[in-house]
Amino acid sequence: MKIFRSSILAGICIGIAGFGYLAEKSFVGSVLFAFGLLAVVHYGLKLFTGTAGFFKKGEFWNLFTILLGNIVGCLVVALIARCSPMPLQQTAQGILQARLAVGPLKGAALAVGCGFIMTTAVTFGRQGKYLPLLFGVPMFITCGFPHCIADAFYYLCAPLPFLAENALAVILFYISIVIGNFVGCNLYRVIMPKELQ
Repeated sequence: MKIFRSSILAGICIGIAGFGYLAEKSFVGSVLFAFGLLAVVHYGLKLFTGTAGFFKKGEFWNLFTILLGNIVGCLVVALIARCSPMPLQQTAQGILQARLAVGPLKGAALAVGCGFIMTTAVTFGRQGKYLPLLFGVPMFITCGFPHCIADAFYYLCAPLPFLAENALAVILFYISIVIGNFVGCNLYRVIMPKELQ
């Protein structure tokens, strides 16, 4: 329950960051999005992409609890976003349409880049070096690398009729980017010698 509660709060942080990005979908918005990751690292919250690269033996299944909690947190902020007079739902739909146009296989490949950036940025953040957190987020957004928690927020903000019409495609794409993020988060474990990790 402690992990789940921490995960919900992490999802809320990313949801607020995503809210800011939908309100100002530009490079400025991508920099503002970094607030979410900075808050997560500062408070030591459980974010899927901030945890997937650091799990130890016996902790793998906790990642599913963390992912679910993150999505619940995003849902809370998405419900608030639906009260905004700004055209957030239309912007979210545009992001989702662009994601679906890429397709799940290419989406998974692109998501690897986001996972790698996230683990690298969080590694620095845990050492009290916050600049990579500030640069890492605009980097993955500018590159178009999907982030499974940010995307969960965008999907939950999109108009409900659009989601209903594309439900299967959205689910398949989402699963693919979760896998891609996980692979990217653990890339250093596969490539780097253990003595250097």
